[in-house]
Formats: sequence, C-alpha cells, structure tokens
Amino acid sequence: MKLSRYAAPVLVLIIALAVPGFAMVQSYGPSPAGYGQGPGGWDAPPGEFRDAQRQGFHDGIEGARKDLENHRHPDVNNRDEYRHPSVPHAERRDYRDGFRRGYDTAMAHLLNGGPGPR
Repeated sequence: MKLSRYAAPVLVLIIALAVPGFAMVQSYGPSPAGYGQGPGGWDAPPGEFRDAQRQGFHDGIEGARKDLENHRHPDVNNRDEYRHPSVPHAERRDYRDGFRRGYDTAMAHLLNGGPGPR
C-alpha cells in the first residue's frame, strides 16, 4: 500500500483546516470601508442623478476598481465604457458625466481613503 502518495495531500488539508487564513485566496487587501454598502455609502450616486448618470456612476466605480487591480494608469479616457457607452445616443452625455464622477470618486477613495469628488 502506498500511503506516502496520500500523506502530502492529507497533511495540507489538516494544516488548511487548523491554521486560520491558510487556505484563503490571495486578494488585493480588504474591501474599502463603505464599498458596496449601497445607499449612503461613498459609492452611492448623488440623489439628483438621472438614470443614465446613475448607471455611468456605478460603471465608473467598477472601471476605476479594474484599473487599480490591473495596475493600469488611472485615466477615465482609457475606459472603453466611457468612450463608447452602450446607452442610447441621447443619454451619452449623462452617462459620461456619471461615469467620470464615479471613476474620480472611486480613485480618490481607493487610493487615498478620501470621500472623493461629488
């Protein structure tokens, strides 16, 4: 019987269960306070925003987060969603306004921990 073939995987499993955090997936640190909290959080769009602006704001936050995760230079003009929004032509200005504000807010918050522009 070849017990040595099973010894290493069993040992790893025992360590993973015994040591907290051993088996955690690597991440870029904890989510910032308030991220994803919804109403009232730093990531909530201003109340006066129209629908296209709200969508752009949320997409801008996601775009900024992706740029940071992928170590890209933070520039809203490099985001395809900003340059070529998938909204009706009449709503593009509102979408881009919301996107830029969401992107800038996220960058300020994620990089500096500040509230960011509103």
